[in-house]
Amino acid sequence: MDFICLNKSDENAIAEMSALASAIVKEHFDPIIGSRQNDYMIEKFQSVKSIKQQLSEGYVYYFIYLDDTAIGFLTYRLEEDCLYLSKFYLDKEYRGKGFSKEMLSFVKSAAIENGLKRIRLNVNKNNNAIYAYEKLGFKRTGTQKKDIGSGFFMDDYIYEYSDIR
Repeated sequence: MDFICLNKSDENAIAEMSALASAIVKEHFDPIIGSRQNDYMIEKFQSVKSIKQQLSEGYVYYFIYLDDTAIGFLTYRLEEDCLYLSKFYLDKEYRGKGFSKEMLSFVKSAAIENGLKRIRLNVNKNNNAIYAYEKLGFKRTGTQKKDIGSGFFMDDYIYEYSDIR
């Protein structure tokens, strides 16, 4: 498995990331939140414009490759007291095969390199990925309901991983 950092000046790679992310998120979240809200969120968070904005705000995007195939992506931002894991996605055919352990190991290394002892993420309350996060060692620490505009809300659990070494 290879982790390839998205270069914020590479327009083609940003478009590729947007297409990959949009396809994975569309497949995964349409059944959970409905296509109307999901389409809105994809435009708000996974469009080329929004990815460029996030990159300018300090988010770091990585393609996840297996051989020559992009099988997923992850995004994080370094915060004062933790690494905030914004996105952690695999294509449907690669889920449940142990790849998330290697992805978490990669993210833990980034936290350690930056002197951070915790990883925090938000996950939709109805997302079955909750079980994968718990299996990886994340613990639920709270809830958050966030208005994202156009009458839509993100209704999430907050999870943290603190066994970083």
